[in-house]
Amino acid sequence: MKFLSPQLKKILLLLLKFLVVGGAFYFIKNQLTEKDFNWDIISQTLQKPNAWILVSILLLLTFLNRFLEILKWQNLAKVVKPISIWESTKQVLIGITFGIVTPNGIGEYAGKAWFYDKKNAVKIVFLNAVCNGIQVIFSVTFGLIGTLYINSLHQFIDAKYILLFFGILIAVILVILLVKNIRIKGYSLQTLFKSLNEIPKKIHRKNIVLALLRYLVLIHQYFILYTLFSVEIPYFVLLAVVASIYLLASSLPNFQAVDFALKGSVAIYLFSFFGVDEWIVTLVTALIWLLNLVIPISIGSIFLLIFNPKKDRTLHSAQTGL
Repeated sequence: MKFLSPQLKKILLLLLKFLVVGGAFYFIKNQLTEKDFNWDIISQTLQKPNAWILVSILLLLTFLNRFLEILKWQNLAKVVKPISIWESTKQVLIGITFGIVTPNGIGEYAGKAWFYDKKNAVKIVFLNAVCNGIQVIFSVTFGLIGTLYINSLHQFIDAKYILLFFGILIAVILVILLVKNIRIKGYSLQTLFKSLNEIPKKIHRKNIVLALLRYLVLIHQYFILYTLFSVEIPYFVLLAVVASIYLLASSLPNFQAVDFALKGSVAIYLFSFFGVDEWIVTLVTALIWLLNLVIPISIGSIFLLIFNPKKDRTLHSAQTGL
């Protein structure tokens, strides 16, 4: 884009911002208008004793869910350069805003890389993959445990498919170990392992702890909501169902904007084994979507329109002498 004038670059940048923000809210609006939610359940629920205590806990967990992600990114970003919590907040929320209009949130990588020099773009994408990757590992691990546990109570997956899955999983692991030195366009799995080892162990340990805490916060948001709506399911059974939902729903390609529709469908199916009302399941899924995605995206959209990543890079370089 060197042939573009500075004025034209500013116009294109502003246009990009409005396209991302407009696209984000278009997806959100469609999902809210296409679903006929029974919102009266909420007003009735809030009149129950101790309802506001549970709501307060839910709001605290909602804050912690995103704040832990901000701390995770601040921790990993220091591999390239130290950033403040405020700077990490901007990068995370703007990244989420970019992610909502792309499949499986891949736009998040570009949103964060925007804040860094081009020479560091590949490293930032890699660090973001590490940030998200550990979260996926926890989702898959606890999701498998939850799915197997629920399946032992109410079989919905035939035993032969479970054996087939673990057979394929073991085969994939063996293949990875065997081909780790094979290079494709100069890259190999050995290169990936080497890049991971270059990140200080202290940063890895902190990333793992924060990711685990965030996963626990997320599934307990569901627990608080189902408790609020008077759903009586044993604690560990409920957490197992939620873990299974995240595993099964996340295994399919999707847009973050319609993520709750996919998770809602899986949730209705699994919770039907325990006699939970379909309306409550749909409503809880929608509320989680609103709290964990719509609110952060709304803030991220404001940040995207206000802040200029290029100026932030220049200012940070001047302050740190980089």
